[in-house]
Amino acid sequence: MREAFHIISDGSCDLPAELVREKNITVVPFYVSFDDTTYLKESVDIGIREFYQQMVDRRGVFPKSSMPSIHDYEEAFLPFAAEGIPVICICITTKFSGSMQSALNARALVLEKYPQAEIAVIDATVNTVLQGLYVLEAAALRDSGTGYQDTIARLEEIKSTGRIFFTVGNMEYLKHGGRIGKVAAVAGSVLDIRPVITLKQGEIFPSGIDRGRKRTTQKALELLLEYLRDSSLGIECYSIAVGYGYDLEEGTAFRDHALAVLQEKGYHITQMPTYQIGATIGVHTGPYPLGFGIIEKAIHA
Repeated sequence: MREAFHIISDGSCDLPAELVREKNITVVPFYVSFDDTTYLKESVDIGIREFYQQMVDRRGVFPKSSMPSIHDYEEAFLPFAAEGIPVICICITTKFSGSMQSALNARALVLEKYPQAEIAVIDATVNTVLQGLYVLEAAALRDSGTGYQDTIARLEEIKSTGRIFFTVGNMEYLKHGGRIGKVAAVAGSVLDIRPVITLKQGEIFPSGIDRGRKRTTQKALELLLEYLRDSSLGIECYSIAVGYGYDLEEGTAFRDHALAVLQEKGYHITQMPTYQIGATIGVHTGPYPLGFGIIEKAIHA
């Protein structure tokens, strides 16, 4: 059956390949490099597990990521433009990457060849696992029969509700990427102090510091609980996921603990997907990011 419209996202969405296929989503990969010379397409030339393994094995080597090119997006758009299928393209926050500009430039090129093509490019204002949840909400709207323009309007309505609450293994990568001041990085390396960070509306904000993994992950959970307490909507109106880096076992245990705490506090939630954070964000966080993504569902039950 012909699609009403097609959904495309850049590789920052960090959705598992099998889920991307199931939901009929096209992903335009980012690139990653460990030597500033050879750039590999994420999940095509290098797998996420291999990327993290190299980070773990090569301590002190700081990889870099590069956004999809205009040509990459043009190749993704053209088949749908040729078939007259509208496209919604969801890109990582413009505060972190020029991916959206590549998509907009590609859109202009495609429109020269197919002037009637419909290609909406949306700034997700979020990234990684939360961007993935946002993309899945777009798919839910499409699959429910919601129209093209109504889907775009609803996506614009919900994106400001998106939050990421997370911590990292240490401050090395944040320091190298210029995400924190040198003084904070020195304190972190000496005292084992780690940050807890909130991402909202395209930017990151400090949400506290503490010593040790257990305390910082607990703070991330407290931030999620605070968000839910302050909301006028019930937990059933939100899509929530755990994002982890290298350590699946830690991510799973963190998810199970979070579910138990939420249930103890009276929240009716029995499932929470766990997705691996990809290279686009991993180059900045190091191999051990861990936290939550939450966003309002586009369709409330």
